[in-house]
Amino acid sequence: MSESKRPISAEDLNRIHYVQDPQISPDGQLVAFVKVTPDALERGYKRNIWLFPLGGGEAFQLTRGDKDSGPCWSPDGKHLAFVSTRGDKPQIYLLPTKGVGGEARALTDMKYGAHSPAWSPEGRQIAFLAPESEDERQSAPGEDSDTPPPIDKLEKRQRRERQDEDEQMRWDPREMWRIPYRRGTSFVDERYDQIYVINSEEASESRPRRLTDSNADHSQPRWSADGASIFTSRTTDPEGDEPWRSENLYRIDVSSGQASPMTDGAHSSYGPLPSPDGKWLACGRLPIGVTDIPMRLVVMAPDGSDLRIVNEEIDREAIDWAWSPENQLAFAVESEGRTLPWIYDPASDTARPLHDGLYDIEQFDIGRGGLMSMTVSTPQNPQELYILQDGDFVEATQFNQDWLSEVIVQEVQELRFQSPQGEVQGWYLLPVDYEPGQRYPLALNIHGGPHATWGYATKTMWHEWQFHAARGYAVFYCNPHGSGGYGEDFMRKLHAAWGPVAMDDIMAGVDAFLELGIADGNRMAITGGSYGGYMTAWIITHSDRFKAAVAQRGVYNISSFYGTSDVPLLMSNEFDAEPWENHEVFWDNSPLKYAANIKTPLLLIHSENDFRVPIEQGEQLFAWVRRATDTPVKMLRYPREGHELSRSGEPGHRISRLTEMVNWFDKYVKD
Repeated sequence: MSESKRPISAEDLNRIHYVQDPQISPDGQLVAFVKVTPDALERGYKRNIWLFPLGGGEAFQLTRGDKDSGPCWSPDGKHLAFVSTRGDKPQIYLLPTKGVGGEARALTDMKYGAHSPAWSPEGRQIAFLAPESEDERQSAPGEDSDTPPPIDKLEKRQRRERQDEDEQMRWDPREMWRIPYRRGTSFVDERYDQIYVINSEEASESRPRRLTDSNADHSQPRWSADGASIFTSRTTDPEGDEPWRSENLYRIDVSSGQASPMTDGAHSSYGPLPSPDGKWLACGRLPIGVTDIPMRLVVMAPDGSDLRIVNEEIDREAIDWAWSPENQLAFAVESEGRTLPWIYDPASDTARPLHDGLYDIEQFDIGRGGLMSMTVSTPQNPQELYILQDGDFVEATQFNQDWLSEVIVQEVQELRFQSPQGEVQGWYLLPVDYEPGQRYPLALNIHGGPHATWGYATKTMWHEWQFHAARGYAVFYCNPHGSGGYGEDFMRKLHAAWGPVAMDDIMAGVDAFLELGIADGNRMAITGGSYGGYMTAWIITHSDRFKAAVAQRGVYNISSFYGTSDVPLLMSNEFDAEPWENHEVFWDNSPLKYAANIKTPLLLIHSENDFRVPIEQGEQLFAWVRRATDTPVKMLRYPREGHELSRSGEPGHRISRLTEMVNWFDKYVKD
């Protein structure tokens, strides 16, 4: 161990900064982005907008509201629109940027908030989304502004309390009329995101004008090149369950509000993005009822003709896309443990990679001349802002540098191996203080999804893997069949067989890693979250090779999951049946069926408000193991948290989770 550096701790989570939403200014001089910093005192995260000067210099802070996100440049680059929750609801604010001065002003005052701003091409209007119910849409937008302002702070507080009370009583009792009826960490109501347009000029006092009137959520509005239309997507069946699984593209006339469908519903199409010259429209597309193939990036003429599938030959997922001013479509490709930039030229109908490396792009923007700003995680750094120009890949921010200079960061090394299904890609980290010839306890990690993918620099796991290594564990993880990043055939190998196929891959990887002589096969721990929690339970119900297991937010009973989750159709699509049609396939593929076989000491971690994988899943497995075996079992329930506990939960809860996990490993693996 270096005398000048120390092992990474769980508490270091509070030292890690992240970046989001990079946006290049129209003149190509600045990048606006969001810096995210844990705020342990407030049990959350500070989000402020920063600017990076592309001509040279360091990034500097622009806003200080601590709740700011979604920067969006005006076409002339003189203003920045952004979303801020400076009051009780998020609203859209405008801030002058020339001279980098001035005060942000609230552009919207929507009763239930506003988000997703988009400037019109000439810069005089902004389209945005705001939620309203069918009844609320009968009144004019901004009608509440006719109410006299409160006479003092007491009346203002009383009005807010009355509004909150009325809102609570409106759901007493709570009505459920379709699935999902709850998402994230809250219940779904009857308010849907509608598209509005408002004048952006400071002297204007016009109220926002609603363009849509549908009991369906609309996607981010996107202006046509001539400013006459707005592109969006929304569900094809407002009364159906899981409406996002079937979406059509729509073109909305700005003057009349008339919506014209652009797709026929044969596929689910979403995220429309018109090219600057108005000749092309890019969007994502998937077949209806299919969840285990890579999403296809499609480019077509605005009337729906001349359709091309950009990533069909690549056979890899495209996770983000943006048009350059020269009408080239940049997109990020997820492939073999990396997420890298590509570019598509509609004139020649060809795509090519822009850069290669061991890193992950999460979000990006593209400017003139192919200039790209990207949020990037690397094996050495959880995340920073990077600039790619003319082949030069440059780290633009160094928010984590001071912390990284204090701690030991273990190298991530690749391990490819053979399983009964074919070649599988995996990775490992050596424990801190590793000495050749010594064998160390193993921490096996399994990803969720089931079609997610991990790699060299997975942002959401960067700190966790390093922490495991810092506590003396050799860390191993892999992308078993079913993972994204290897093509359609690889992904579909898991279809209707979640447990056996992935277990064969994972255990083959464990054996291949043990052959390196680094880990001790008699001292192994296993963990994973969501589908990774499912696989953790599946493996320990079919093997007693592990001395400790931590199953997190996992699916353990597919039938009851179907009846309580916000995504029951995932199971219908993955197993080709409804539970009442073929209960056996659901039960045979449920780890709960085999729970009485568990001999591995088991810690269950779940969140009280997890509506993706409800906590009843953990409760069932806890009860079965507790009652059917003598195996040590414990369950931790985290209040206020949802499915994203490990990624965006309260910093204190995330630190607690990491600590409890490794303490469980230590108790049964090391001791």
